Amino acid sequence: MKRFIGVLCCAIAFSACDDGDLVVDTINFDEITTSTCAENNLLFKLKGAESLILNIPAETFKEEATEKDTPIKLDVNSTNQVVYSFYDGKVADGNVCDLIRPSTPNIKTQWDASSGVIQITTEAVKTSNVADNSSKITGYKHNIVFKNITFAKGDGTTQFYESFIFGDYLKTITPLPLAFDKKLSLCDNYLVYEFYASESLTLKIDPKLIINEVTPIDKPRTGTIGLVNDKLVNNKLVYRMFNSIVSSNYFCGSTDPTVPTVKEEWLGKEGTIEVTTTTAGPNIFKHTIVLKGVTLEKGNSNFQLGDNYKYGDLETIKP
Repeated sequence: MKRFIGVLCCAIAFSACDDGDLVVDTINFDEITTSTCAENNLLFKLKGAESLILNIPAETFKEEATEKDTPIKLDVNSTNQVVYSFYDGKVADGNVCDLIRPSTPNIKTQWDASSGVIQITTEAVKTSNVADNSSKITGYKHNIVFKNITFAKGDGTTQFYESFIFGDYLKTITPLPLAFDKKLSLCDNYLVYEFYASESLTLKIDPKLIINEVTPIDKPRTGTIGLVNDKLVNNKLVYRMFNSIVSSNYFCGSTDPTVPTVKEEWLGKEGTIEVTTTTAGPNIFKHTIVLKGVTLEKGNSNFQLGDNYKYGDLETIKP
């Protein structure tokens, strides 16, 4: 990543020296949308003949919301770079991203940030379904602000900003699929589970909710999902996304297997569980499990399953 600084410096050395009447006192990119380079980790903004480049490790932008009033903070240094450039013509994406850069326009003025702090505040971006009050996370918005940043202007002078807004960087993601067939299985320890491809949804259910007796009409058995007064209740709901395909062998053991490895884990918070039991044949009972108003949470991010999310149908046999 350090290569682009060297390229910019070379461009200055070989560009014409007749700056004319060019004087840059302040820089402002507040209204400019952030772009990214596919070839590297650079974030940048372009405005006419000006560019503002932010070069920090890609792993800084995590798929996780930051805590309130607790942004990620990075010191400006050789790893975390901020560079402003003024060209002698309109600048384009290729002037920033291409390995072999266009011969024009040339850089006339360059400011390198020499000190300061890069602050990043991240929040989840969601789409909502008003019909059932469900939501999906479709991306993460990273708001970037430079604090107490000093630019070395190249002529021996500096430019200081107490607060300099870089702006938002939106990183889209593929929403969690939740692509289950709604056919549930039950372990001896009352772990209900369903899985498909590389995802699973498990519910450590209260045994009192799975009884081989038909429930009265409109009177399902009910329980609480997640935490009650900060205490874990029986109905623990866990969604997992794995790094590879998961099979039925993963479930029902005394401990979780080490393979496949877990990529993401979301825990059920709030909400209730309703179980309606009917008969499905001689001594066969079908338990339809519905999750109501349940939120899935990972760290500081969350989304809603909706008012009435059908978890699935579980069949049991009466001895």
